[in-house]
Amino acid sequence: MTATSLSKGANLAVDSPAVCVELVWSAGPGVPEVDASALLLTSAGRVRDDGDFVFYNQPRHASDAVRHLGKQGGSGAGAGVTTEAVQVDLRSVEAAVDRIVLCASADGGTFGQVPGLSLRLLDAGTRTELARFDMAAGTETALVGGELYRRQGKWKFRAVGQGYASGLAGVATDFGITVDDAPPAAAPAAPAAAATGLTPQAPMPQAPPATSVPPVVPAPPAAPTAQPVPTGAGPRLTKGEEHLPVDMRKRLSLRKEQVAVSLSKHGAAGVTARVILVLDASGSMSFLYSKGVVTDVVERMAAVAAQLDDDGEMQAWTFASTPARLPDLRLGELPEWLRLHVRVGEISLFRRGRKKGLHPEQVDMRAVGIQNEEQKVIAEVRAYVRDNPASAPTLVLFFSDGGVYRNAEIERELREAVEEPVFWQFVGLGRSNYGVLERFDTLPGRRVDNVGFFAVDDISTVPDPELYDRLLSEFPSWITAAGRAGIL
Repeated sequence: MTATSLSKGANLAVDSPAVCVELVWSAGPGVPEVDASALLLTSAGRVRDDGDFVFYNQPRHASDAVRHLGKQGGSGAGAGVTTEAVQVDLRSVEAAVDRIVLCASADGGTFGQVPGLSLRLLDAGTRTELARFDMAAGTETALVGGELYRRQGKWKFRAVGQGYASGLAGVATDFGITVDDAPPAAAPAAPAAAATGLTPQAPMPQAPPATSVPPVVPAPPAAPTAQPVPTGAGPRLTKGEEHLPVDMRKRLSLRKEQVAVSLSKHGAAGVTARVILVLDASGSMSFLYSKGVVTDVVERMAAVAAQLDDDGEMQAWTFASTPARLPDLRLGELPEWLRLHVRVGEISLFRRGRKKGLHPEQVDMRAVGIQNEEQKVIAEVRAYVRDNPASAPTLVLFFSDGGVYRNAEIERELREAVEEPVFWQFVGLGRSNYGVLERFDTLPGRRVDNVGFFAVDDISTVPDPELYDRLLSEFPSWITAAGRAGIL
């Protein structure tokens, strides 16, 4: 039988009861490590849970229909090549699974550095090559090479060749991929960079020059462009901030001043609140963690907590498939907290083996998973607020890069939260599909509007005054409305 050479987008019927989909490439010095993986999708284009992701850390699906076979040499593809295969028993694939997406990721470089890259479809029993798809790539760090899919009760294979700039994590969390005649749901690597915000981030904001803010924290001058702050509304001295490194203390001082200005502009000078931070840890966020964007966001939010609540502490959660509470962020311990707990890019589902030497308070991010389940962390934060009442209202600062799909569950949680002393401020970090979160302001049937939302393409390029203005624009009006409604 002569193997079929497939071009991008071509398909063929698969009559074999079991197949191997094999990545083939030439390994050598300077060539990244290449890994194969598979996603089992329903007719809705999504996995049912993390168990539907088969890869090197989870090599066998619970149904035993899909198995990750690991790397081998040659395997009939020719001398001097490396292969890695995923085997699929099509007879054992559950009825709920409509499509099996076959992916590849490059660790330590891009696919443009991987010579001889191709995808082979083999009969698993006879090892006969059924089809071959030669792939071309550039700056991509992940690819959807092909897919097995059902059509009128039969299995077919399609050559896809879709590139991603966001690595294996980005592919895994976009599990709504379909490639028919319409453009794919996720943009190709280069266009996606602009569309999803997964572009190289601008440099982290640097500490102001030593002359702009004196080292004596209790009485910093106003920022050169800041508006005057009414008496009694200026920065509070917060417990522990004297222990911070000088540069961080200067940044904090200036940012607290800017938070005070924003509160004053919106008629909330001197207001106090408990601040809770929620950080998206889904797979598509890995780029923002690895580039330090999330670390910078947390430092900027610490200034909000420091200005609104002088106890120097902020509760924090991270979430993906499941939520996990992080240790309280105490302002005086901010550098160590950032080092230990803003690290999804270092401890994650996608790392081989188990990370050794975890600090007792650290969360092993593999337990958090990869997909978006906002409703779970919202419910957990609500329970915390109920169990730990405070004299001041609570402001939740919730950061996500999109991929929201549990719309009904999220809406139910936030509607039920209307009668609670909590304002939910959601911030989108540049991807898309924020679902109900960006529509919540217009949803009727609530006594008060308890949700704010805005999205930015690249938060690291948004100046502090603008960020704090947008972050705090709706919170003061909610305080007024909630007070009138008897919620506060």
